[in-house]
Parts: sequence; C-alpha cells; structure tokens
Amino acid sequence: MSLTHEQKIFSQKINARVVPQAALEVLSQSEVKRLTRVDDDGTFDTFRRCALAVLNTGSNTDSTQEVLDAYRDFELRVIAQERGIKLEIDNAPASAFVDGEMIRGIQEHLFSALRDIVYAHNEIYDEENSSQAITNQVFHIARNAGLLQSNAQVNLIVCWGGHSINFEEYDYSKEVGYQLGLRGMDICTGCGPGAMKGPMKGATIAHAKQRIAGRYIGITEPGIIAAESPNPIVNKLVIMPDIEKRLEAFVRIGHGIVVFPGGVGTAEEILYILSILLHPENASVPFPLIFTGPGSSAKYFEHIDEFIVGALGEKARERYQIIIDDPVKVAQKMRSYMELVQVFRRNTKDAYYFNWVLNIDRELQMPFRPTHQNMAALNLHKRQESSLLAANLRRAFSGIVDGNVKEHGIRAIAEKGPYKLSGDMEIMTPLSKLLRAFVEQKRMKIPTTEYVPCYELV
Repeated sequence: MSLTHEQKIFSQKINARVVPQAALEVLSQSEVKRLTRVDDDGTFDTFRRCALAVLNTGSNTDSTQEVLDAYRDFELRVIAQERGIKLEIDNAPASAFVDGEMIRGIQEHLFSALRDIVYAHNEIYDEENSSQAITNQVFHIARNAGLLQSNAQVNLIVCWGGHSINFEEYDYSKEVGYQLGLRGMDICTGCGPGAMKGPMKGATIAHAKQRIAGRYIGITEPGIIAAESPNPIVNKLVIMPDIEKRLEAFVRIGHGIVVFPGGVGTAEEILYILSILLHPENASVPFPLIFTGPGSSAKYFEHIDEFIVGALGEKARERYQIIIDDPVKVAQKMRSYMELVQVFRRNTKDAYYFNWVLNIDRELQMPFRPTHQNMAALNLHKRQESSLLAANLRRAFSGIVDGNVKEHGIRAIAEKGPYKLSGDMEIMTPLSKLLRAFVEQKRMKIPTTEYVPCYELV
C-alpha cells in the first residue's frame, strides 16, 4: 500500500539540538522546572503542543488531534546551561529542517513560543481578572513580545479570513496585501495559511519595491496553533493564553481590519469586532472594517451580511463596508481611514501602538470554554443589547471551531455527540442558513475532508 503525501511527511522525523538566537536566552531554575515534566501545571504540555505546531508548518491537515496523533513520539527538553538554554528535540517534523539544520524563521518561532508561554505563566495567570486587568495582560504580553513600538505609525492592518480558502480567494488576498504594502501598510494576521498568509505574501513584494522593512505580525493561541501552524513569512509571532486575549490583541494593536472569505472562525472574528463596535461607548471611535473577496465570493458576503442584519439589525451594517473584486479600492479606503484614526488617536491622546480608548466589555474578555452544557446555555435571544447578542453568537461560533479542529472539542463531540444550540427563530433561521452555506461551500474543514457537523440547532 502506497503512502499519501501527508503520511510521507508524518513519517519523516529528525532529532536536533537548538539554541535561541534572540527571542529568549536565559531561564531561571523555576522556569526550567515548569518546562519539564516535574511540575504538573500544564506548562510543559502547552509548550510541547505549540512547539510541534511551529515545527509542523506547511502541514495539509487542520485537525489538532491528527497532528498530535501523528507525532505521539515527539519529545523536547529544555536544558539550562551557564550560557543560557538549549532545546533537545526528538522526532520533529523533517519539513522544519534543510540539510539537517532547522530553518531560521522556524527556529525564531520556536523560541517565541517558549518566551510567551513562560511569560504568561509567570506574569499573567495569577493576576486579577477585572476588565482593565485583562487589557493590561494583553498589553504586557504584546510588549514582552516586541510588538509595541513607541514610534509606530498608524498603518497596521489586521487581516482575517479562512485557513482553507480556494486558490482564487488566496490569490485575491495576496493582491490586497500587495496593494496595502505599496501604500506603506503593515500586516497582522492569525499567523496561519490561507487568508492569513496571502496578505503577508503580497505585502512582502510591495514592501521590497518600496524599500520598506515591513512588519508581519502573527497572533495565535495554544488551542488553535496546531490546526493553523505559523506561516514562514511571520517575523513577529506572539502566542496569547486564550482565544479571547488573542482577539483583543488584534483590535488593540491594529488600526483597521480587512476580512476575507472564511468559515466559522472568521464569523467568530466578525461577531467579536461587531460586538465591540456596537457598544454605545464606541460609537465615535473610528475603526475601519472592510469585507472583501473576488467576484466568485460575492455570495459568501451576501450570506454574512444577511445573517448580521437578521440577527443584529440594520445598525450593525453601518459599521462595515463590503468591497467585491477591487483590491486597489480596499487599499485606498484603508489608507484614507488611517488618517482619520491617527487624528482621533492624537485628539484623544491615545497611543498609536495600542488602542486604550476602545471599550471592550468583560463579557468578551472572559474565556469561554465550549462544553455541551455551556453551548446549550448560550443566550441567543433578541431581548438583549445587540452588542451582548453579538458576544453570545461569537461564543457559539467559537464552540463550533472547537468541535471542528481543536483536540478538546473533537474528543467531546466523539463522546457526547454534537453541541446543541437554541434560541429565537429570528436568530436561529439566519444562523442555520449561514452554517448550511459554509458546509455547501466546503468552508468548515479543508476541502478534501468530508465534514460531519459538530453542532445541532434545536
């Protein structure tokens, strides 16, 4: 029996010793202890998963469980030395190496993961969880990762979209990134493939033409990184402790958002930003939000638009713009919006590099753990503020992402069946229609995978 391409990749493994170049050089004895099996606080397992995801870049699977199963024998050890630390790695993916040497960008990502996990466990987990404290945690992690620059320009565009989009949508995202790059804008994405890689790839060419040293920031979290391994263009990687802090990081450090076609993860991101922008305290805050894709993706955004208006009302539509098949217009619009954002930040004395003024409710900040009980208990009813309804719908989509690609969700669905969601017909009807469209357009999983729904609308 012949092996598939993916099986061949999984069968090729390498042992290596690696030392950091810049991201992290010195750990205390207690930190090293946390990164061994001696301390059973989860730090070692979190780092092992993130390290495997970083080394497995370019994989053709979006199942966290499949990656972990394929590399059950993957091991790593943090070794403390007088001159710093080193990593001993056994049975790592061969794709991370060239002639036995680890690719430099992957090596940087590996130690960025170590840096963020050590910092989060040492400095963040024991802090209070008020809304302001959580925002401070996001700030501290971003600052520790070197994302915040006091001389930063107002030019960082966050790009959201699916990791398994088709070739036409990928090429379109690359062209939008190119047009943004020509106009001096940097790119921030979820760090993975598809619509997260395309804008960065386009921007690198544009930045080279303009002789700009561009920033390509990737923001992820431990639960999703194995399904969306960092793409090699990312030159600043940060791993937030959970999805909520990851989403807050996007809107705190970004100056505008471009949304490409995607699936439930992209819908989750859309609902997150709309929950913020629909909050009365943010009514005057300029935050450009553009949905865009090639002509063939027009139906996708029609479904998204119909769902948003059906669930959240016409007011939500005022906070975004849809531009189809026009990368130049998207870039021109964003460039002009940057001037408005800069004036607003200057007038409110807000930092260019971190959006302190934007109000984010604690409802959006507290981690939501998708379980069958928590999913069934979601308040998907009209009798609440539109910003709160958007936040609850965000949780529903987060749960579907969990059931689709995350280890926890895949196991829970296998044991107990699909998550059950219920609510008002005015919400559930457009939700059902949108999810059916995602399945028909093969946006739930990578297109070669047969999709079995992890949810049930009741």
